[in-house]
Amino acid sequence: MRLSVKVKKKLNGFSLDSEWEIGDELTILFGRSGAGKTLTLQMIAGLLSPDQGFIHLNESTFFDSSSGRNLPPQKRSCGYVFQDLALFPHMTIRENILYGAHGLSRVEREQSADNMIEKFRIMGLEKKYPSEISGGQKQRVALARALIRKPDALLLDEPFSALDNPLRAEMQQFLKEIHREFPIPTIFVTHDVFEAYSMADKIIIYANGSVAQSGTPKDVFSNPVSIEVEQLVNTRDRLLKSVES
Repeated sequence: MRLSVKVKKKLNGFSLDSEWEIGDELTILFGRSGAGKTLTLQMIAGLLSPDQGFIHLNESTFFDSSSGRNLPPQKRSCGYVFQDLALFPHMTIRENILYGAHGLSRVEREQSADNMIEKFRIMGLEKKYPSEISGGQKQRVALARALIRKPDALLLDEPFSALDNPLRAEMQQFLKEIHREFPIPTIFVTHDVFEAYSMADKIIIYANGSVAQSGTPKDVFSNPVSIEVEQLVNTRDRLLKSVES
């Protein structure tokens, strides 16, 4: 599977000009707040339209300014986990998960929900509401809802930012396990340097609305190509020492 992105967008005085391609890797979009990471995710998902460029996922063209093609979000095979998770407070956990299964038959929906509840280790919570479960459990519900239709790509916008460090580390490891079961292009937005280094198969560094550098975490953190990247990864020595030890 391949996800190819080449987009330009001007929005509220900010200019994004980004181009990259990934395969089935767990890819981190890393950079400071306001660098254009979330904006890129929103354009891939179809929540915003680029001014120019293209977005291709496998054989499907989500967007192409040259041909005028622009698929609506519901026609794009993407799972999306928002920063605030966007669980519906008036729905039970099972109902929240089932919400992601629109388009499947009733039998398929119920079977898929059962599978996801077991896979994401949230058995016994089906009749509870989001306000009645923990932060980590909410993360698992949001991931289950995003993946229930077996999308061709998964987009995650800082989903662990509100978690404390022990739970955050647990969810980072859990996401890596889930990615092995769902080996699809997975894009995870963060501006946390430790999260970026520890999770990524590939890292794409954003700075001022464009790609400043990309590669494996070790390559990027060991060999920043510019002062700008050096400033963004200035904890790399501590990171490398902790990994090597």
